[in-house]
Amino acid sequence: MAETDETPEAGFADPTGDPLLRTRFALPTRPATFVRRPRLTEHLDEALETPLTMVNGSAGAGKTLLVADWASGLRHPVAWLTAESTDQAPGVFWAHVLQALRAAGVPVASEVGSPAEAGRVDQRTLTRLAADLEGRDQSTLVVLDEFDRVVSREIAEQLEFVLHHAGRGLRLILVTRTEPLLPLHRYRASGEMTEIRDAELAFTPDEAHELLTRHGLQLPASAVQALVERTGGWAAGLRLCALAARQGTDPHAYLKQFEADHSAVADFLLAEVLDRQAPDTQDLLLRISVLERCCPDLVNVLTQRTDAEPILAGLQRENAFVHYLGHSWYSLHPLFAEILRAHLRERFPGLEPELRSRAAQWLRRSGALPEALAQGAAADDWEFTARAVVDDLALGQFFTGLRSDDLSALFERMGPDVRGPAPDLVRAARELAGRDVEHGLAHLHRAEEELARDGATDPAAAGLTCALLEALAARLTGTPGRAERAAEQALALKPDVPGHLLDEHPELSALLLTHLGSARLWAGRFEDARSVLSAVAGRPGGAAMALPRWEALGHLALIDYLNGWLGRAEHKALAAAGQAQRYSLPQRSGAGLATLVRAAVLIDRDELDEAQALLDEVAASHLLGEDPVEEAGRVLTRGRLLLARGDARAALAAADAIVPAVVSSPWAEDHAAALASAAYLAQGQPESARKVVERVADRRAACTVQAARARLAAGHPDEALEMLHSLPETDRPGPAVTVRATLVRAQAAHELGDHTAAHRLLGRALLDGRREQLRLPFLEAGPWVRPLLSTGRLRDLAAGWLVPGHGPPAPTAQPQPPALVVEELSARERDVLRRLAEMRSTEEIATDLHVSVNTVKTHLKSIYRKLAVSRRGDAVRRARDARIL
Repeated sequence: MAETDETPEAGFADPTGDPLLRTRFALPTRPATFVRRPRLTEHLDEALETPLTMVNGSAGAGKTLLVADWASGLRHPVAWLTAESTDQAPGVFWAHVLQALRAAGVPVASEVGSPAEAGRVDQRTLTRLAADLEGRDQSTLVVLDEFDRVVSREIAEQLEFVLHHAGRGLRLILVTRTEPLLPLHRYRASGEMTEIRDAELAFTPDEAHELLTRHGLQLPASAVQALVERTGGWAAGLRLCALAARQGTDPHAYLKQFEADHSAVADFLLAEVLDRQAPDTQDLLLRISVLERCCPDLVNVLTQRTDAEPILAGLQRENAFVHYLGHSWYSLHPLFAEILRAHLRERFPGLEPELRSRAAQWLRRSGALPEALAQGAAADDWEFTARAVVDDLALGQFFTGLRSDDLSALFERMGPDVRGPAPDLVRAARELAGRDVEHGLAHLHRAEEELARDGATDPAAAGLTCALLEALAARLTGTPGRAERAAEQALALKPDVPGHLLDEHPELSALLLTHLGSARLWAGRFEDARSVLSAVAGRPGGAAMALPRWEALGHLALIDYLNGWLGRAEHKALAAAGQAQRYSLPQRSGAGLATLVRAAVLIDRDELDEAQALLDEVAASHLLGEDPVEEAGRVLTRGRLLLARGDARAALAAADAIVPAVVSSPWAEDHAAALASAAYLAQGQPESARKVVERVADRRAACTVQAARARLAAGHPDEALEMLHSLPETDRPGPAVTVRATLVRAQAAHELGDHTAAHRLLGRALLDGRREQLRLPFLEAGPWVRPLLSTGRLRDLAAGWLVPGHGPPAPTAQPQPPALVVEELSARERDVLRRLAEMRSTEEIATDLHVSVNTVKTHLKSIYRKLAVSRRGDAVRRARDARIL
């Protein structure tokens, strides 16, 4: 704005005879620490095109300085008037408005005149003023600061009259804490109004960082973010905190730990907000300060009144740090609530726990269980809080991964003196969630004993909760019979549990079935396990069901893998990974199982670097004790990888590892024996290989095949064939087993001199193995197979996936030297390379292939090594030269 030296004439007064104070017409001075915020000044530029602009925010939101800074940058005059509470008389108000125009250098026609009486203004004065403004070539900007002090409806109607009839000649900007009495709805509906409200006035982290810097404070981004969250981006709060922190020796520590109730922030809010309210309203604000959010009914419960609705609405309209959340719910500004709570404790000692207990009971009746639990815990009402978790069937949330950490932290303060079945069930859940089975079972058994004597807790809900914890304990200890008994107990109790609770908490039943399925899998009852796990994997339920579905899919993937169906196993494992990524689930027991299965599949495909990356991923995220199923899967997968890399001794050690469990698992023993047998064969000890596996050879097709391999290695091809002929017809293993069996038959035929049969069988193995990219069985088969793969049809069947493919011959003219390829790329590396040639980023490749970014990086390192390059572009060019792409 162009500055002007024009001031009110000496002795000029309003209709009451009081002088017109020059300071009320001057733009406020911006302090040296003022932060210009372009996003807001750009929004204010719209005021030049709309008749009415309202900058509406709470005390200290930075409204006045924002508008003053914007106005100072304009090229034409701005009439500024800071309203006072004395401006309720129309004559006084309009005398000040007219003087604001003159002080800004805006000429006012002499026929407009000036009010002669304090209590009224002649309508002709308003009409002439509107006509004068409307007839000008350039719009006149008028800013009425602190307009919330003008509460006269008559003045509002007069202002609306002038604004309407002045047309494009007037641009009115109201800076206010409250909604003015003008017909705002009409201006909004016609698009003739610019609005900036509290939410937009709040400082962003970047703006807060600049403000703190201007106060001489340099803080890390995380500290600035935390301060913005605590202050809600409130301008005055940030500035007062910065001023106080600058006085201390450690500003960072002050801003992290400052007590809002003993600071300049408290003084400001108490003086500007609380003390301006009537005593009854002050009492209401103090009482609702214990709530994260509130609605009129809840406030009436805490205040024992019936008029909360209009009071809350009025406070919100006044920008008294009460925010409307929608659907009749409100919240207090976080700092204001913090200060109010401190004053509540000072004024009414002992009232806070009572208020929180009342709130907890109301919230639970209303279905807002998480908030009810938070209030109950804050009130130290642990009996109520624990019973609410159990009776509402919410205890399963200790294990779902979404609220488990919050729920566990909530009960950290519950002391050992709190007794009863519900508190002990909560303790049992916390211990079992942390995989402390011994202490978890101690609490669980005490709770079960107390339930028979205690009638306060819902017996059906508590019994169902006990069944869930029993099933989890059975899973963690490898006790299938115990899991079955828990499932029977749950089935008997379900009819006595209200149906709506079961519908609201589907995770409880799903978790129980997942634990049962895991226990059945450990027992080797694959089909029984598949039936309950499939029911969980296919059940809808959104985020609440994400972790049970994740675990169920991981177990189903393992069953498919153990049966030799690698493609099916990989599909389910990737679906489990999709659940984890979609809901950002943390790692929990069973959660690493899908990743282990993917690693095992990659080992059979001889993609060992990729498998190692996945095993490293599991190890890095392994925070809790595993259940026996996952532990066995981890040990066996690691052993198979060691063997595939040629470390037979370490593979033998892995096969001998003991998985802690009450009941041993037949499949875990069988696959450990098969691994040990394969390791002995790799060491050239066929007799040891035969002995270790033949004791379990009749229990599992994979073990029968391994026993036949041992017989064949010992020089007994007829016995090997006889063993394979004895495979049960009802057993339908997948390609990972049948390809190995076919290779044993082919090798036996080869050694017996039946080369036709050997070629035929090897061809069948190649066809079956190509579908699943099964390379490892052919590498395990030994040197006899290599010459056969270089001849005729067998060479064609192996080309491109098992041995390098055959492209067209290079042109004779100008022959090019072959591109250097140190080692053949794996199938997955080719997948990555193709996407690399499409200019996709690492993150895009990871998403497309359903793997982690770290896994893609591992692939890239391997590709660079094998192609003898160090950059992406070089890798693509080298691959094209080598006809890989």
